[in-house]
Amino acid sequence: MLRWTAADVPDQHGRTVIVTGANSGLGAETTRVLAQAGAKVIMACRDPDKAQAVADGIDGDTEVRRLDLAALSSVRAFADGLDVDVDVLINNAGVMAVPKGTTADGFERHIGTNHLGPFALTGLLINHVRERVVTVSSGLHVLGRIRGDLNWERRRYQRWLAYAQSKLANLLFAYELQRRLSAAGRRIISVAAHPGVAATEGQRRDTSLQGKLLAGGPAQSAEMGALPILYAATAPGLGGGACVGPDGFMQRSGHPALVRSSRASRDTTLAAQLWERSERLTGVPYVIEPL
Repeated sequence: MLRWTAADVPDQHGRTVIVTGANSGLGAETTRVLAQAGAKVIMACRDPDKAQAVADGIDGDTEVRRLDLAALSSVRAFADGLDVDVDVLINNAGVMAVPKGTTADGFERHIGTNHLGPFALTGLLINHVRERVVTVSSGLHVLGRIRGDLNWERRRYQRWLAYAQSKLANLLFAYELQRRLSAAGRRIISVAAHPGVAATEGQRRDTSLQGKLLAGGPAQSAEMGALPILYAATAPGLGGGACVGPDGFMQRSGHPALVRSSRASRDTTLAAQLWERSERLTGVPYVIEPL
């Protein structure tokens, strides 16, 4: 895995991949590399016009479909309209350090968009995924705490901690999904990835002192930040339940490597509790069919 780059992505001809949030930053770069390697990439984006403009500049097979993870009705419509099986689902889209607000379904925006939306999407598509599910988290998950007040209704809102909570939820979900896939006898795998500190639109949007301290400092390019996602999505022999991130200091930058995540992210009791709450909040019960 030493110094793995986009040039090491295996041939993707004959494969279909869904990338959420494919219209900018890491999602756009992931889409570009996969499409150029031969994959058909379904770009699942909130703004189809913006996504199509990106797609028009990519040399490869792309298809734009509307998906707003902050609205469960949109998640269901996307899943209902998908008429093909896919090899890989990449849960990449998300929001970072946004002001307090709610999704269309009344969830705090980070937990709703970054966790509950992808949770519902994956549950609705799980029996149509042939190989793997990749869930994109963040190194800032180490600051996250999963509390009874997921929606920040009874505590003072802090946007970076709300973001960190959602990124911890991503890892709890990815690891618990692998346990449930294994228990059901499915051969597909669930893996997590995080980009380190990448110069993306989400990072640039926050100019607060806290934002500069948490996500600031030297940032690697979107091309480098996408490498752990690409590795997680394409590397042969990758085991389920793995987490891929940069190999540099504090996992902030570098080439893809298998990395450790926080103890909280590996808490099986917490993961099971979050899973039950997520099913209840989204109304999407997982029925994983053995294959």
